[in-house]
This record gives sequence, C-alpha cells and structure tokens, in this order.
Amino acid sequence: MTLPHATLTSAINVSPFGARLPSERTCALFKTEDMEVIRIVLRGGQSLPPHSVPGSITLQCLEGRFDVMVGQTLQHLSAGQLIHLPPKMPHAVRALEDSSGLVTIVLCA
Repeated sequence: MTLPHATLTSAINVSPFGARLPSERTCALFKTEDMEVIRIVLRGGQSLPPHSVPGSITLQCLEGRFDVMVGQTLQHLSAGQLIHLPPKMPHAVRALEDSSGLVTIVLCA
C-alpha cells in the first residue's frame, strides 16, 4: 500500500494526538531524496524488532514513553525527548504505553 506524503513546503501538524492516539496509526509524513520523516504510533507493549538503517536516525517522543535498546544499552525516552543514532547502529523500540513519535531517517545514496 502506498502512503500519501505531504507536499513540499507544506506545514504538517505533529502535535500530540491526545485522546485520538488509540485510533491513530503509523504513517510516512514525507520522503525526499535524502531524508524520510515518519509519525510512528505504537500501542503500549508493542515493539519494533532489532534493526538498523544505513543512515543516521532520530526518534523524538511526542507523547507516551519509549524504551530504545541501542546496542546493549537501554535508553528511556519520554515526551519532549529526542535520541540520535549513528548510521548502521542496531536498535529496537518498545512503547511502555500508547505512544507516538517522529522518526527522521537520513537516506544514503
């Protein structure tokens, strides 16, 4: 399934979903030649398995709480916090409660 992306230079609302969070889902906000931004939504207890990406990545918690396993180190991420991971860094993400965040991925050529 192809996800619609925002048009270039258009404003995107990334405010917390609040009471709407349980009915929302993950979606790609935009993708260019050099980066992609995704609004991730995970229910409490849901996780993304260990993986890595070729480029740098950031995860900003917008609401809720995430545990981010970076290599062998567990990082806690609460609303308003952001983590940066270098290229090819293995990581996994688990929502401790219903949560949403912004993932930015630098795409390598």
